Amino acid sequence: MKNLMGLLLLAVINFHALAQNFDRTLMTIGNEEVSVDDFLSIYNKNRQVGEQLDPKTLDEYIDLFVNFKLKVKEAESLGMDTVPAFVKELSGYRKQLANPYLVDTEVGAQLIEEVYNRLQTEVRASHLLISVAENASPQDTLNAYKKILNLRNEILKGADFGNAARLYSQDPSAKDNSGDLGYFSALYMVYPFENAAFTTPQGEISEIIRTRFGYHILKVTDKRTSRGEVKTAHIMVKFDKKSGHTASLDKKIAKQKIDDIYHKLVDEDADFSEMAKQYSDDKKSALNGGQLPWFGSNKMVASYENAAFSLTTVGSISEPVQTPYGWHIIKMLDRRTLGTFDEEKEEIKKRVEKDSRAQLKRAYLVNRLKKEYGFEVNESLFTALKVNAEVNLTTGKLSFKKPIKSPQQIIFSLRDTHYYLDDFLVYLMGMPAVQGKSKDAELYIDDAFATWSEDQIIAYEDAHLESKYNDFRLLMKEYRDGILLYELTDEKIWSKAIKDTTGLRAFYDENKDNYMWDVRVRAKIINCLNDKIARKVQRRLRNTEFDFEKIKTKINKKSSLNMVVEEGVFSKGDNTFVDGVTWSQGVSELINDHNHVKMVFIEELLPAQPKALSQIKGLIISDYQESLQTKWIDELKSKYIVRMHDDVLKLLREDRLNELVSEPQIPEIPVYTGSFSVAFHKALKDLGSSRETLFEWSGKRYTTELK
Repeated sequence: MKNLMGLLLLAVINFHALAQNFDRTLMTIGNEEVSVDDFLSIYNKNRQVGEQLDPKTLDEYIDLFVNFKLKVKEAESLGMDTVPAFVKELSGYRKQLANPYLVDTEVGAQLIEEVYNRLQTEVRASHLLISVAENASPQDTLNAYKKILNLRNEILKGADFGNAARLYSQDPSAKDNSGDLGYFSALYMVYPFENAAFTTPQGEISEIIRTRFGYHILKVTDKRTSRGEVKTAHIMVKFDKKSGHTASLDKKIAKQKIDDIYHKLVDEDADFSEMAKQYSDDKKSALNGGQLPWFGSNKMVASYENAAFSLTTVGSISEPVQTPYGWHIIKMLDRRTLGTFDEEKEEIKKRVEKDSRAQLKRAYLVNRLKKEYGFEVNESLFTALKVNAEVNLTTGKLSFKKPIKSPQQIIFSLRDTHYYLDDFLVYLMGMPAVQGKSKDAELYIDDAFATWSEDQIIAYEDAHLESKYNDFRLLMKEYRDGILLYELTDEKIWSKAIKDTTGLRAFYDENKDNYMWDVRVRAKIINCLNDKIARKVQRRLRNTEFDFEKIKTKINKKSSLNMVVEEGVFSKGDNTFVDGVTWSQGVSELINDHNHVKMVFIEELLPAQPKALSQIKGLIISDYQESLQTKWIDELKSKYIVRMHDDVLKLLREDRLNELVSEPQIPEIPVYTGSFSVAFHKALKDLGSSRETLFEWSGKRYTTELK
């Protein structure tokens, strides 16, 4: 052991000495080191794809980055990262960001592609169901399996599938449809059932499949290219579904009515939408001209569906079609087929997330993590627990025949983390009562342990995402720092500049010479209907004693368009006509403007002067915020020392980071479980004997050297 500790100590010393020669630190802010890799991960998000490193742009961004980190540092020093509201908000973001890492994304991509491929085909199948609950006892499960196995064998020998479904299927609809489910595509049935339908050849009987409803066998009767979806409108005339003389008369009257409507549409070119509003018995759709939602195969009754899909052109209408609900005239409004994979991908992804197959992404991840983290169950302890359990047949409660000794024993392990029996017992005893007298206690515990252990594995993975995935770590840091930055900047800059009216006024008074109006004029731009009117107006305005309103009233006596006036205060560039005249008091020469004639009357020349605060308050607030920020950054730079690592910065500027050797990686040390003796012999077998070879057991490291 002493030799081992010495070896480990030497390895640690050598590693740190080596790491110093491969330092990738770009800057140090306060006591925080920022690696060039972390900096680039953020910088590259703000560069366009393929854009080369521009030293000027890079230096500008470094300044922004330093300022950003200084503010975050200050927020941390103020304890803002420990405020409950912040912790809650960040936790919510983390949960969202972690979701893609807690499923098998490769399987997820395969499932999306599988759905897309299957949506191009529709399968028609019949099925026979023998019901059995998901949590049924082993005996009940076996009995159900034997029953469906015997039925499958009889059908394979020649028994009629439809007849067997009517007699034995526990799907209530089988008595009417002989088990025929019609045509369907992907995402229509539960996933195991869908798999059987798509993988069983046409005309053959599937293997036995298990779903949450029980055991099934399928007969695939047809496969065809997907018909896509149609959007239709309809006019419906109901009739009594009952039999008898009265019902027969109702049906006859209904048929006559639908025929009359049809002839009006065809012979008199009546408007379909208006006819639906007037005559359709489907009052809900009638309000919208008979329009129904988009639908595909197996979403409507077969007679309506087949008639709708038989319409080949938009706008065409069917002859009257009978369904169990009455008579219909159907109008084709639109038709669509499956788009390209890229077009459909996002919508399929959303539907997969809601489908039963989504559970596969979690299941695949759990299985992979079990191997990765050396998942190992204490089988002897687990078996003893199940043997000791029993179910009270009256209450359905789980109990134990003998008191459980030593609940602190390890029930399973993941790498260096142990999970204990007493934690599982807390979970187990908090579960609902056992349903059904035949429920087996051992099976109940098996199910509970499977769920609990999977939850612990996912939780373990979740807790290690930052150390396992660098992109997740950086993303979380970006979100964390961004929230802190927003909160503190709002407090110090944005809200302060708006609420601090005294400070805002003082800033304006100190800097108002920077917000000057140039020389301006108060003027009227007069538009006259023609040259004759313009000259009359001009003569009167040149009279030293004139009343402008009287002139305007007299000129506009016959038409308000004779003299139209626009007035205001104008700077250079505000108005072409004002810019084009001499800025001296009085009326200008006439200006031809297409069919009209204009003149400018200069009332007053306004000297350069500061703009009033009320006129430019938004601009002053913005500049005040900038001023506050500049002062704040200067304070932060004096509070937290910023040191650039010039050697790394030089390589970054010159795009030569490839010369900076990556930090050496410590080889991953394999973890072994069980007793030390078992673990040592497994390590010896896998790794060979050497004083340099390490393995981990029970949180500590050992060599495989044989002495």
